[in-house]
Amino acid sequence: MNGRPAGKAGGSGAVSGIGASPAPILEVRGLDFSYGERAVLRDINFSLERGELLGMLGPNGVGKSTLFRCILGLEKRHSGTVLLGGENIKDKPPRLMAQAVAYVPQTHYPSFNYSVMDMVLMGTAAQGKEWASPDARQRRNARDALERLGIAEFGGRDFVKLSGGEQQLVLIARALAQQARLLVMDEPTANLDYGNQIRVLLQVKALSGQGYSIIMSTHNPEHAFLFAGRVLALHDSRIAAAGPPADILTPELIRALYGVEVRLHRDGAGRTSCMPLLL
Repeated sequence: MNGRPAGKAGGSGAVSGIGASPAPILEVRGLDFSYGERAVLRDINFSLERGELLGMLGPNGVGKSTLFRCILGLEKRHSGTVLLGGENIKDKPPRLMAQAVAYVPQTHYPSFNYSVMDMVLMGTAAQGKEWASPDARQRRNARDALERLGIAEFGGRDFVKLSGGEQQLVLIARALAQQARLLVMDEPTANLDYGNQIRVLLQVKALSGQGYSIIMSTHNPEHAFLFAGRVLALHDSRIAAAGPPADILTPELIRALYGVEVRLHRDGAGRTSCMPLLL
């Protein structure tokens, strides 16, 4: 299971000239990362097109969060190349990185009880002057982000008093207010109940339809089948498979990733579901 990702990977980035295709919004080439002598990521190659929703699957400790940190420029000890819009992230200062890519964590526990509006305004920090109060444009971007997710009425509420699903929507709104077109989401439905998982993922899917490019990690194959256009499966520090979820998420791959036997079912509309085989 040491295959390289199918489809769009590698290449030389942006190509100039009339009729040239735009560079992928994200491209990772030959990325390796180790903690001391322990290899965490080896020869990672993939790309993400504009408006694509890419789901990332893999067991705990396989390196999903580490890969995200490399993409975000937070972890610089990797070898290989990460390109945003055809440009090497090593050439981008933090302010330009913040304008290109936004991060949505699993959970967030602020040190102080900020209002929802203040939480979302934090996403606009790279749009104004350092140490200056948010200006009218930043406040408008924050309001627009809340409205886009249908939670404009949350603006004056305390973030810490929201439910888990509501907090996750606020974190997504903060990423939208950042005005970046690439969203990196690290298990955005972790610790949410079933209803909130679906509500959050429906919003994520809608954002992809609006032209945002999204890479999202999850432990649930059902999320990949329902929402992802393409899946990247990590196993033993490498990309085990990549492609449309209905094509690559076989019972054999799911067993290799998670050590669980499953049966897949496809309904009359072509939707696939995953059922574990219990003893």
